[in-house]
Amino acid sequence: HFIMFFTNTGRVYRLKGYEIPESGRTSRGTAIINLLQLMPGEKITAVIPIEYYNEDSYLVMATRNGLIKKTPLREYMNVRKIGLAAITLREDDELIEVKFTDSRQEIILATKYGQCIRFKEGDVRATGRTSMGVRGINLADRDEVIGMQMNTQGEFLLIASEKGLGKLTRMEEFTTQNRGGKGVKCYKITDKTGNVIGAKAVDPDNEIMMITTEGIIIRMKVEGISVLGRITSGVKLINLEDDITVASIAKVREDKSLMNEIEEETE
Repeated sequence: HFIMFFTNTGRVYRLKGYEIPESGRTSRGTAIINLLQLMPGEKITAVIPIEYYNEDSYLVMATRNGLIKKTPLREYMNVRKIGLAAITLREDDELIEVKFTDSRQEIILATKYGQCIRFKEGDVRATGRTSMGVRGINLADRDEVIGMQMNTQGEFLLIASEKGLGKLTRMEEFTTQNRGGKGVKCYKITDKTGNVIGAKAVDPDNEIMMITTEGIIIRMKVEGISVLGRITSGVKLINLEDDITVASIAKVREDKSLMNEIEEETE
């Protein structure tokens, strides 16, 4: 596979899978700066594995300020060692998420103030590699997009807040509307919850990981999280000490052989 690395500044880099050193489960790995010629201040925000550069495949990108862009995958076939411009960004904007699609999905954008919008990918016209994109969601003052998911990625939308609360909401509660609107309320924010830090489309048999600002990771089953309506705050998912918040959440792609290896080591 080609592994494509997208950064917050809107550039893309590429490696072959075998160019990334293999290491054990508990090792720290190789510093990304030793593998890619990143610019100062660049951070990896999305990693996409690509097997073939198909004619009917696209990359959909979302920015922190609510812009969305769709570009044919073939435009990223020739990535140089120093990277390639993947999207043109305004000075105060960042690329936050990239998805590999077939142009038939529905896109969900979630914001830190608890708004969500769902619209058809077909509403986003395909544009060239260096274009800026179009308005995906109309953000309130100081709000920002924290996640982009596709409706086909799961039966529920898991939303988690910085103070360790979260919930599942059925995907059908987010009705499809026109791109560029204000969306609907998907999370009730209070002093007890803090802002939304992550939104992931999940199925009941998935597991998720939550990582705190102190670097502590907990892993939990999705089936143990409460299913609640859109305008709710959820339940406590992780107990946090003062001044520690949840930094991010991730969906676990289960690897049975790896789990067996871990269980054998534990025994």
